[in-house]
Amino acid sequence: MDSFLDFVDRNSDAVATGWHVVVIVVLAFVLRALLHRAISRVITEAVESTVPVSIRPLRGRGEASVMQGTPLLTERRRQRTETIGSVLRSVTSVLVFTVAVAMLLAELGFNLGPVVASAGIIGVALGFGAQNLVKDYLNGIFMILEDQYGVGDAIDVGAATGIVEAVGLRVTRLRNVDGTVWHVRNGEILRVGNMSQGWSRALLDVSVAYDTDTDRAAEIIKTVADGVWQDPEFSSVVLEEPQVWGVEDLGIDGIAIRLVVKTAPLEQWSVARELRRRLKTAFDAAGIEIPFPQRTLWMRSAPGEPATVLPADPHPAEPAD
Repeated sequence: MDSFLDFVDRNSDAVATGWHVVVIVVLAFVLRALLHRAISRVITEAVESTVPVSIRPLRGRGEASVMQGTPLLTERRRQRTETIGSVLRSVTSVLVFTVAVAMLLAELGFNLGPVVASAGIIGVALGFGAQNLVKDYLNGIFMILEDQYGVGDAIDVGAATGIVEAVGLRVTRLRNVDGTVWHVRNGEILRVGNMSQGWSRALLDVSVAYDTDTDRAAEIIKTVADGVWQDPEFSSVVLEEPQVWGVEDLGIDGIAIRLVVKTAPLEQWSVARELRRRLKTAFDAAGIEIPFPQRTLWMRSAPGEPATVLPADPHPAEPAD
């Protein structure tokens, strides 16, 4: 026992340094574990309790319809939680272990001045060499934090358009209508058009011939749209009463009457297809003509002679056998 005490007394500085090293390492790992646990809890609660601003104004029937998509919403929140949590945990680990290593080196008697200078030079070199990579990651972090889009959204990022399949810190993966998978670097995304966040809108410009009574045509369009709204098959995806905004355009071949229908996200295309089908049937029953290109020809046989006008015949005669 006396010999052990004598050894400790002769090497008190080394023993103290060893204890300090052990304490620093243990505290670093304990602090890292506590911070990771706190980050996971805070991020999970924050993301699960957050509803995008664009969804908040919906009330009643519309809100219920949007929020019924729990699997998609759950997947979006899960991915967002994992990504934000992974970033914060990585940053926390780097900071904690950087401080711990600096304290260990100082405890062991190393001069940290040259080390810090070298680390600064290496950091600057890496920063210049990996500007695009850093840009991708920073853009990805802000896109996720701001909830610009998520899994299942239909987006237009300029270079590609489609349904989002995965959102990462560096790359966003989406699939377009013909099945092509696009991998878009987040740093290259300058603007995002989200066609499905909160709610969508089916917009139809229904064309009728110039000799059509526009008031009667608008009434038929409204009746057909209301029928889709009240149909049990579509009532859950049509959020509000359809609106006929009126004559939108006086075109070359016909008059365009605008119809707008507010729908649940990603349902605007199916609703628009059903509206077109029913409108065609209703117009046929009411005798309203859907216009097609018509032209009038002016023919001159010789200079100075009056022009001969040949109007377009919308119903040309069948050729004789």
